[in-house]
Amino acid sequence: MTETPWVSLFSGGKDSSWALYRALEAGHPVERLVTVHPEGDSYMYHVPATDLAALAAESIGIPLLNVRPEAFDTEAVTDVGEQGDREIQPLERALEALSEEHGIGGVTAGAVESDYQNSRVAAMCDRLGAELFAPLWHHPPASLARSMLDAGFEIRIVQVAAAGLDESWLGRTLDEQALHELQALNDRYGVHVLGEGGEFETIVTDGPHMDAPIELEHDTQWDGQRGRLRVTDAWLRET
Repeated sequence: MTETPWVSLFSGGKDSSWALYRALEAGHPVERLVTVHPEGDSYMYHVPATDLAALAAESIGIPLLNVRPEAFDTEAVTDVGEQGDREIQPLERALEALSEEHGIGGVTAGAVESDYQNSRVAAMCDRLGAELFAPLWHHPPASLARSMLDAGFEIRIVQVAAAGLDESWLGRTLDEQALHELQALNDRYGVHVLGEGGEFETIVTDGPHMDAPIELEHDTQWDGQRGRLRVTDAWLRET
């Protein structure tokens, strides 16, 4: 009997990439990646450089479904909980359409500590009748980061917005030295070692689940307190 296909919520960042990698290692039949491209800030989703998810999906070899929700008037939202509820709706509609066509056996998610995100994805999975696979959930952040590095993930920082993270962090590779410095910033300022609170955002440019690494050309945008990479070109390196 053929297993019902799984989908992986996928931004191209380290957490969703690790969830996907662990699902594939566990033998789950992930047949579709799903990337939400928010307009503006989002409480639910990774925002920067989501267009690079298409290159990552090509390298991974799994088809990608893009979900591009229309922006809504945040001034009309009474609280952040309502905003999260509204943000999950276009994703759920897209997954409902997939489920009607092919069925969905499970959904992977990269939540680490955010109950705001995880509870909404879990409730969505319940409504879809799908299993939730969240292999990062409530694991020690430093241990997760080291597991990613040990597995061969190449992780680039594409956005920073926290005390102690200056312009020099933009484009930096998350390696053992960077992890050591992030732990020091956690002790001093409370910066989350995995950037769970939006302190920094990443993309995975290479890993054992990818056939070719992603190469980038970029500029940096920095306002004195926060900044991001503006990717001007990206491609898969021939190997």
